Amino acid sequence: MTILSDAFAQGRPALVAFVTAGDPSPDATPAILDALVAGGADVIELGMPFTDPMADGAAIQSANLRSFAAGTKTADVFAIAKTFRARHPHVPLVLMGYANPMTVRGPEWFSAAAADAGVSGVICVDIPPEEDADLGPALRSAGIDLIRLATPTTDAARLPQVLDGASGFLYYVSVAGITGKQQAAQASIEEAVARLKAATDLPVAVGFGIRTPEQAAAVARVADGVVVGSAIVELVGQHGANAPEPVRAYIASLAAAIASARQDIAA
Repeated sequence: MTILSDAFAQGRPALVAFVTAGDPSPDATPAILDALVAGGADVIELGMPFTDPMADGAAIQSANLRSFAAGTKTADVFAIAKTFRARHPHVPLVLMGYANPMTVRGPEWFSAAAADAGVSGVICVDIPPEEDADLGPALRSAGIDLIRLATPTTDAARLPQVLDGASGFLYYVSVAGITGKQQAAQASIEEAVARLKAATDLPVAVGFGIRTPEQAAAVARVADGVVVGSAIVELVGQHGANAPEPVRAYIASLAAAIASARQDIAA
C-alpha cells in the first residue's frame, strides 16, 4: 500500500483537488495547498504551468499565465511539492501536466526530481499509452504511479492499452473536451464508471465539469473518486493571495457532500 492507494481505501470516495503551482505566486501556493487539506481533500493535484495546455479551459489557462507572470519555474514546482510533503506526509500529491516540462531534461531526471520531492503520482496529458516508453519506465523505476486518462472515446479495443502500466488510480475524463463548466450527463458517467471498473481493479476517479456539492455527491455515488479543478482555480483567480479561506470553505462543502452521498448508499 502507498499513501495514494490509502487515499482511495477509506470507505468513501476520495476528493481529488487541483490547483496550479505558482498561482498566484510560488510563495502563495503552499497556503492554498494547506487549505485544500484543511477542507478535506484526500489527494492533491498540483498542475505544472505550461504555455499550451491543450486539455484545459479558460480558468486553468489563466492560472498558468498568472503563474508564469509570477516567475514560476520547474524548480519552484518541485520545491512546493517537497515542502508540502514535509508538512503533510500522509497526503498524496500528484503532478499533472504536459510532456515538454517532464521530458525536456530526460525522463530519468524528471522522475528522480519528483521522487526527491515526495511526489506520489504523475498525470501526463499528452503522452498516450502507445508512447509509454517516453516517461513510464522512468517513473515506475522511481516508485511513482503513472496515472492514465480514460475518456468517453476510449473504447473496449483501446482500454487494455490505457490500463497497461497504469497505477494509482484511473482518471476518467467525463467529457470529450476541455476542463471547465461542461459536465457529462449523470447516466453517461454511471455507465462509463461501471464499464471501467469491470476492466480494472484500480480506483476510478471522475473529473471535468464537477463544480457544485450536488454534482460531487452524484458522482460519488458511483465512482471511487471525485476530481475538482477549474472551480478551485477560479477562486484563486478571484482572491489571489487571500484565497486560502475561500478555498478551504469550498472544499469542505464538497467533502461533506461526498461523505453524505456514501452514507446514503450504505443506508
